Formats: sequence, structure tokens, C-alpha cells
Amino acid sequence: MGAKGLDFKHKEVINITDGRRLGFVQDVTANLESGAITSIIVPGTNKLLGFFSSANDIIIPWEKIKCIGDDVILVEI
Repeated sequence: MGAKGLDFKHKEVINITDGRRLGFVQDVTANLESGAITSIIVPGTNKLLGFFSSANDIIIPWEKIKCIGDDVILVEI
């Protein structure tokens, strides 16, 4: 899965364990030395009026990503 961080923006993340929609990718984290993406970040469900708060963000490690499609990312968490 060789993808760029910008390719993940606006993709919906779905948990294949229970079929739950987790939201849309907000950001990615990467290893600065290798440039490899290490996780994706989805905003948590308890955002109050859209104020910025990372306390409830869902950080999904790269190993938990099972499939990346054109519109959807399937994860197993």
C-alpha cells in the first residue's frame, strides 16, 4: 500500500469488525526518517460544535488498515 498522505483526505473510514462508520480521515502521522505513514487520524465523536480538540481523536495504526479504496478505508480495530 504505497500511498501519499494527501490521498487519504476525504476518505471515509469503516471498521470491518462491526461495520461502524468511524468518520473521515483528518490527518496522518509519518516516520520522519523513512517518510512512511504510521497511522491515520479520524476525529472523535464528541466534537463540540466543531471546536478543535484532539482528546477524542481515533488514531489508527497502519497495521490495522486492511484495504484502501477510492472512497473508503477499511480498518480492523
